[in-house]
Amino acid sequence: MNLAEEGKFTFASSGEFNPFSVTGADGKMTGFDIEVGEAVAKELGLEPVQKKFKFGGIVEGVKSGRFDAAVASHTINKDRLKAVNFSTPYYYSGPQIFVRPGESIESLDDLKDKEVAVAKGSTYASTAEKVTDNIIFYDSDVTALESLSKGKHDAVITDFVTGKEAIGSGMAIEGKELLGRSEQAIAVAKENEELLKKINEALETLRKNGKLKEISEKYIGEDITVDPEEQ
Repeated sequence: MNLAEEGKFTFASSGEFNPFSVTGADGKMTGFDIEVGEAVAKELGLEPVQKKFKFGGIVEGVKSGRFDAAVASHTINKDRLKAVNFSTPYYYSGPQIFVRPGESIESLDDLKDKEVAVAKGSTYASTAEKVTDNIIFYDSDVTALESLSKGKHDAVITDFVTGKEAIGSGMAIEGKELLGRSEQAIAVAKENEELLKKINEALETLRKNGKLKEISEKYIGEDITVDPEEQ
Protein backbone atom coordinates (compact mmCIF):
# COMPACT_ATOMS: atom_id res chain seq x y z
CA MET A 1 0.00 0.00 0.00
CA ASN A 2 1.55 3.28 -1.11
CA LEU A 3 1.24 6.11 1.42
CA ALA A 4 2.43 9.71 1.14
CA GLU A 5 3.81 9.31 4.68
CA GLU A 6 4.45 6.06 6.53
CA GLY A 7 1.79 5.19 9.13
CA LYS A 8 -0.45 8.10 8.10
CA PHE A 9 -3.58 8.56 6.01
CA THR A 10 -3.09 11.92 4.28
CA PHE A 11 -6.39 13.17 2.87
CA ALA A 12 -7.28 16.44 1.16
CA SER A 13 -10.38 18.61 1.43
CA SER A 14 -11.14 22.22 0.52
CA GLY A 15 -12.11 23.59 3.93
CA GLU A 16 -14.56 25.85 2.08
CA PHE A 17 -17.63 23.67 1.68
CA ASN A 18 -19.86 24.02 4.73
CA PRO A 19 -21.05 21.67 6.31
CA PHE A 20 -18.72 19.15 4.64
CA SER A 21 -15.40 20.88 5.34
CA VAL A 22 -14.98 24.14 7.22
CA THR A 23 -11.76 25.82 8.34
CA GLY A 24 -11.62 27.01 11.94
CA ALA A 25 -9.62 29.91 13.37
CA ASP A 26 -6.82 27.46 14.23
CA GLY A 27 -6.54 26.41 10.57
CA LYS A 28 -7.94 22.95 11.29
CA MET A 29 -10.83 21.64 9.21
CA THR A 30 -13.99 20.13 10.64
CA GLY A 31 -17.18 18.86 9.00
CA PHE A 32 -18.83 15.80 7.49
CA ASP A 33 -16.02 14.98 5.02
CA ILE A 34 -13.33 15.50 7.66
CA GLU A 35 -14.94 13.15 10.17
CA VAL A 36 -15.44 10.53 7.45
CA GLY A 37 -11.73 10.84 6.56
CA GLU A 38 -10.76 10.48 10.22
CA ALA A 39 -13.09 7.49 10.71
CA VAL A 40 -11.63 5.77 7.63
CA ALA A 41 -8.09 6.41 8.93
CA LYS A 42 -9.02 4.81 12.26
CA GLU A 43 -10.35 1.70 10.49
CA LEU A 44 -7.11 1.54 8.47
CA GLY A 45 -5.06 1.75 11.67
CA LEU A 46 -3.40 4.94 10.39
CA GLU A 47 -3.01 8.44 11.83
CA PRO A 48 -5.30 10.89 9.99
CA VAL A 49 -3.55 13.89 8.43
CA GLN A 50 -5.83 16.51 6.87
CA LYS A 51 -4.57 18.77 4.09
CA LYS A 52 -6.45 21.90 3.05
CA PHE A 53 -6.24 22.46 -0.71
CA LYS A 54 -8.15 24.42 -3.35
CA PHE A 55 -10.93 22.19 -4.63
CA GLY A 56 -9.97 22.56 -8.31
CA GLY A 57 -6.50 21.05 -7.68
CA ILE A 58 -7.33 18.19 -5.31
CA VAL A 59 -7.79 15.42 -7.91
CA GLU A 60 -4.42 16.26 -9.49
CA GLY A 61 -2.83 16.15 -6.01
CA VAL A 62 -4.20 12.64 -5.45
CA LYS A 63 -3.08 11.52 -8.92
CA SER A 64 0.48 12.78 -8.30
CA GLY A 65 0.72 11.12 -4.87
CA ARG A 66 0.78 14.36 -2.89
CA PHE A 67 -2.27 13.07 -0.99
CA ASP A 68 -3.29 9.46 -0.36
CA ALA A 69 -6.92 10.32 -0.98
CA ALA A 70 -9.46 13.08 -1.38
CA VAL A 71 -12.35 13.14 1.06
CA ALA A 72 -13.84 16.28 -0.42
CA SER A 73 -17.37 15.60 -1.68
CA HIS A 74 -16.20 14.69 -5.18
CA THR A 75 -19.01 13.50 -7.41
CA ILE A 76 -18.08 10.38 -9.40
CA ASN A 77 -18.00 11.25 -13.11
CA LYS A 78 -16.30 10.08 -16.32
CA ASP A 79 -13.73 12.90 -16.47
CA ARG A 80 -12.51 12.32 -12.92
CA LEU A 81 -12.43 8.55 -13.46
CA LYS A 82 -9.82 9.14 -16.18
CA ALA A 83 -7.50 10.61 -13.52
CA VAL A 84 -8.33 8.69 -10.31
CA ASN A 85 -10.33 5.77 -8.95
CA PHE A 86 -13.25 6.18 -6.57
CA SER A 87 -14.43 4.29 -3.52
CA THR A 88 -18.00 3.18 -3.03
CA PRO A 89 -20.14 6.31 -2.38
CA TYR A 90 -20.14 7.59 1.20
CA TYR A 91 -23.07 9.91 0.55
CA TYR A 92 -25.66 10.72 -2.08
CA SER A 93 -26.74 14.15 -3.15
CA GLY A 94 -27.82 16.16 -6.14
CA PRO A 95 -27.33 19.58 -7.71
CA GLN A 96 -29.97 22.26 -7.23
CA ILE A 97 -30.60 25.73 -8.65
CA PHE A 98 -30.46 28.56 -6.10
CA VAL A 99 -31.73 32.11 -6.73
CA ARG A 100 -32.67 35.20 -4.74
CA PRO A 101 -36.23 35.24 -3.38
CA GLY A 102 -38.75 36.68 -5.83
CA GLU A 103 -36.89 35.65 -8.98
CA SER A 104 -38.98 34.02 -11.73
CA ILE A 105 -36.37 31.29 -12.34
CA GLU A 106 -37.69 27.81 -11.55
CA SER A 107 -35.92 25.31 -13.84
CA LEU A 108 -32.74 24.79 -15.86
CA ASP A 109 -34.52 26.05 -19.00
CA ASP A 110 -35.16 29.35 -17.21
CA LEU A 111 -31.37 29.83 -16.92
CA LYS A 112 -30.99 30.17 -20.71
CA ASP A 113 -28.32 32.85 -21.35
CA LYS A 114 -28.40 33.89 -17.66
CA GLU A 115 -25.32 34.46 -15.49
CA VAL A 116 -24.73 31.36 -13.38
CA ALA A 117 -22.03 31.00 -10.71
CA VAL A 118 -20.40 27.67 -9.78
CA ALA A 119 -17.34 26.42 -7.89
CA LYS A 120 -14.13 25.82 -9.89
CA GLY A 121 -13.49 22.14 -10.49
CA SER A 122 -17.07 21.14 -9.64
CA THR A 123 -19.35 19.15 -11.94
CA TYR A 124 -21.95 21.93 -11.91
CA ALA A 125 -20.31 23.93 -14.70
CA SER A 126 -21.15 21.22 -17.25
CA THR A 127 -24.79 21.38 -16.11
CA ALA A 128 -24.86 25.16 -16.54
CA GLU A 129 -23.15 24.91 -19.96
CA LYS A 130 -26.24 23.18 -21.36
CA VAL A 131 -28.14 26.48 -21.19
CA THR A 132 -25.65 29.35 -20.94
CA ASP A 133 -22.11 30.47 -21.82
CA ASN A 134 -22.20 33.09 -19.07
CA ILE A 135 -20.62 31.12 -16.22
CA ILE A 136 -18.74 32.71 -13.31
CA PHE A 137 -16.29 30.60 -11.30
CA TYR A 138 -15.55 30.83 -7.57
CA ASP A 139 -13.05 28.98 -5.40
CA SER A 140 -15.92 27.60 -3.31
CA ASP A 141 -19.66 27.00 -3.51
CA VAL A 142 -20.22 28.98 -0.33
CA THR A 143 -18.60 32.17 -1.72
CA ALA A 144 -20.70 31.76 -4.89
CA LEU A 145 -23.87 31.58 -2.78
CA GLU A 146 -22.76 34.59 -0.69
CA SER A 147 -22.31 36.64 -3.87
CA LEU A 148 -25.73 35.54 -5.11
CA SER A 149 -27.37 36.57 -1.84
CA LYS A 150 -25.68 40.00 -2.10
CA GLY A 151 -27.19 40.66 -5.55
CA LYS A 152 -24.63 39.25 -7.98
CA HIS A 153 -25.45 36.70 -10.74
CA ASP A 154 -28.82 35.23 -11.66
CA ALA A 155 -28.32 31.84 -10.03
CA VAL A 156 -25.91 29.36 -8.46
CA ILE A 157 -25.89 25.63 -9.10
CA THR A 158 -24.55 23.62 -6.16
CA ASP A 159 -25.22 20.64 -3.96
CA PHE A 160 -28.69 20.86 -2.34
CA VAL A 161 -27.27 20.20 1.16
CA THR A 162 -24.81 23.09 0.84
CA GLY A 163 -27.63 25.38 -0.31
CA LYS A 164 -29.85 24.24 2.55
CA GLU A 165 -27.03 24.99 5.01
CA ALA A 166 -26.53 28.48 3.50
CA ILE A 167 -30.25 29.25 3.84
CA GLY A 168 -30.10 28.04 7.46
CA SER A 169 -27.21 30.43 8.13
CA GLY A 170 -29.35 33.37 6.99
CA MET A 171 -28.39 33.87 3.33
CA ALA A 172 -31.17 35.47 1.26
CA ILE A 173 -31.49 32.68 -1.29
CA GLU A 174 -33.97 29.92 -2.10
CA GLY A 175 -33.78 26.54 -3.79
CA LYS A 176 -35.53 25.76 -7.08
CA GLU A 177 -35.34 22.70 -9.38
CA LEU A 178 -33.32 19.66 -8.27
CA LEU A 179 -31.18 18.59 -11.23
CA GLY A 180 -30.59 14.93 -10.52
CA ARG A 181 -28.83 12.54 -8.19
CA SER A 182 -25.10 12.25 -7.63
CA GLU A 183 -22.78 9.88 -5.81
CA GLN A 184 -19.95 11.31 -3.72
CA ALA A 185 -16.91 9.16 -3.05
CA ILE A 186 -13.28 9.11 -1.91
CA ALA A 187 -10.72 9.59 -4.71
CA VAL A 188 -7.55 7.44 -4.75
CA ALA A 189 -4.67 7.26 -7.26
CA LYS A 190 -5.13 4.69 -10.05
CA GLU A 191 -2.10 2.60 -9.06
CA ASN A 192 -3.02 2.53 -5.36
CA GLU A 193 -5.42 -0.41 -5.66
CA GLU A 194 -4.63 -1.91 -2.26
CA LEU A 195 -5.47 1.36 -0.49
CA LEU A 196 -8.73 1.64 -2.44
CA LYS A 197 -9.70 -1.90 -1.40
CA LYS A 198 -8.97 -1.12 2.25
CA ILE A 199 -10.92 2.18 2.09
CA ASN A 200 -13.93 0.33 0.66
CA GLU A 201 -13.71 -2.22 3.48
CA ALA A 202 -13.50 0.62 6.01
CA LEU A 203 -16.56 2.35 4.52
CA GLU A 204 -18.49 -0.92 4.62
CA THR A 205 -17.68 -1.29 8.32
CA LEU A 206 -18.71 2.33 8.99
CA ARG A 207 -22.01 1.74 7.19
CA LYS A 208 -22.73 -1.43 9.14
CA ASN A 209 -21.82 -0.08 12.58
CA GLY A 210 -23.84 3.11 12.07
CA LYS A 211 -20.87 5.51 12.22
CA LEU A 212 -21.49 6.99 8.74
CA LYS A 213 -25.13 7.62 9.62
CA GLU A 214 -24.09 9.20 12.94
CA ILE A 215 -21.64 11.59 11.23
CA SER A 216 -24.28 12.52 8.63
CA GLU A 217 -26.95 13.28 11.22
CA LYS A 218 -24.46 15.34 13.25
CA TYR A 219 -23.60 17.67 10.35
CA ILE A 220 -26.53 17.42 7.93
CA GLY A 221 -29.43 16.74 10.29
CA GLU A 222 -30.43 13.68 8.26
CA ASP A 223 -28.91 10.48 6.86
CA ILE A 224 -27.59 11.12 3.33
CA THR A 225 -25.34 8.03 3.34
CA VAL A 226 -28.02 5.66 2.01
CA ASP A 227 -28.76 5.46 -1.73
CA PRO A 228 -32.16 7.20 -2.19
CA GLU A 229 -33.01 4.62 -4.87
CA GLU A 230 -32.72 1.86 -2.26
CA GLN A 231 -34.77 3.58 0.43
